[in-house]
Amino acid sequence: MPRVGNGTGTGLAPGTSEAKGSAPNPPALPLLGPVSVPWREGTLTRAAELESLCAWVQARDPGKDYSVLVDAVKRHLEAAREAALGKRPNPRKRLKVFRDAPLLERAKSNLDAAEAHLLNIAPDEYVLGQMPSLLRHVQGHLDPSDPRRQEFERICRSLGLTDPDRGHVKNGDETDRDEKLKVVRDERGSIITAVRGASSASLREKLRVRSFRNLLAITAALLTALAAGLAVVGFLHPTMIPLCFAPQQGDEAVVVCPTAQSAPFPTSAASDGADIDNRLEEAAKPPDILVVELIGLTAAAVAAAAAIRRIRGSSERLGVPIALVLLKLPTGAITALLGLLLMRGQFVPGLSALDTSAQILAWALVFGYAQELFTRLVDRQGQTVLDSVNSADQPSNALSAA
Repeated sequence: MPRVGNGTGTGLAPGTSEAKGSAPNPPALPLLGPVSVPWREGTLTRAAELESLCAWVQARDPGKDYSVLVDAVKRHLEAAREAALGKRPNPRKRLKVFRDAPLLERAKSNLDAAEAHLLNIAPDEYVLGQMPSLLRHVQGHLDPSDPRRQEFERICRSLGLTDPDRGHVKNGDETDRDEKLKVVRDERGSIITAVRGASSASLREKLRVRSFRNLLAITAALLTALAAGLAVVGFLHPTMIPLCFAPQQGDEAVVVCPTAQSAPFPTSAASDGADIDNRLEEAAKPPDILVVELIGLTAAAVAAAAAIRRIRGSSERLGVPIALVLLKLPTGAITALLGLLLMRGQFVPGLSALDTSAQILAWALVFGYAQELFTRLVDRQGQTVLDSVNSADQPSNALSAA
């Protein structure tokens, strides 16, 4: 959202009168909070700031009737505060993780609407002082081909504003202050339209990032449940999904599992299916799958720690990098299990008969770390989603064009 009035006082030029008339200042309202969620705290702070700006506009020019828009600003700020304080939506959502999305949209959309109303009633000097900030907001969220952005950039050129990353206009192109105020007065409708469109685009970007984060969290939860379910099945029925091998050593063979092995038996008896089954029941133990998954999870945790160096993160407080890391853990546990099943099924030639339990666990470690081959693509997509926020386009040459 545009930071109207943020850190710039009133945005008036030196020597401009700050108040016209003697309207009494409204009593200061207490700041609500603190609250436990960062975006809610930011919403309460922004609502208090906009409320103060609205009171300043009223006090500066009490002769004008802004009652309709002022009432609208107050309603929007009250709605934003309700969302920030966690008021339950109607109809109610059972799961809190899904309840936050409509509250976030309600808070931000109402703040954006309140800012648009304030731009409608603010003095020309104030809007002129905010134009550089509004320009960056529009360029950050509207595509270069968007007519609203093109019109806004045309207005900025007529005001002598340039993109700071692309150089400055010549001094001869500067207009005097009265002409700039006239431009703002005549083009205020186009300015507000562009800013409102950029704010809506910004909200869609945040919701898109949040949706991606929720998808990661749900996928990680499902994979965790799947890994836990396989571990329970293996614990209750050790021979249902055996991770055992039967290497031959001369005239004898032995069934080797992740946590135990059978007694040696003659290879001549290997053709006897019943004997093999008996040896398998002897060697297969309830914690086999659990141990393999724990080894794979540990390897995935190491891979996740190494992958942090590639994740640049983002100023958006939506937890996407954390969700990306958490996704790797159950994925490593499952790939360790599936990898050993592929080896047991002789899918990998030459690696169908591991000799010891240590070798089985070592391959579980390799397969657990190998989940990085799959999740790296998800990491890249996550960083792409984060980079899309507030980056509709790099500063263009439009403002420096003649």
